[in-house]
Amino acid sequence: MNKKTILIIDDDIDLVEIIRVTLENENLNVIDAQNGERGVAMAKDRSPDLILLDVMMSKVDEGFQVAYELRGDPATKDIPILMLTAVVDQTGFDFNPDKDADFLPVDEFLEKPVSPRRLVDMVRKHLPTSV
Repeated sequence: MNKKTILIIDDDIDLVEIIRVTLENENLNVIDAQNGERGVAMAKDRSPDLILLDVMMSKVDEGFQVAYELRGDPATKDIPILMLTAVVDQTGFDFNPDKDADFLPVDEFLEKPVSPRRLVDMVRKHLPTSV
C-alpha cells in the first residue's frame, strides 16, 4: 500500500517540523511549502492526498487565496484542504463548514494550536480511502 502524502503550506518552519514528525509517525509522507505560490505549484506537481493550509503567511489572507486557486483548478479541486490557523484568535473570524463552504472552500478549519491527536484524527477523517 502506498503511503498517503500530506502537503503542508505554512511559513512557520518550527510548526511544519512538529506536524511533519507527528504525521510521519502515523506512516504518512509529508512535503511542505513555505508560501502560497510554491504550495499551489507543489499541489499541481505532486498531487498530494491532503493539504494542510495556513491562512496568514506573507499576506494576512494568503491561505484564503490559495484555497480559492486550488478549488478553481481541475487538477487540485478535489484534494481535501484542512485550514490550520490562528485567525479565529487574532481576528474573531469563526468558520462553519456547513454555512461558510461557498465563502471559504476548505473541508475543515483547525485552530492553532491543535493537539497532535486532533490533527491526526482530522487528517485521517479527510484522507481519501484507498479502493
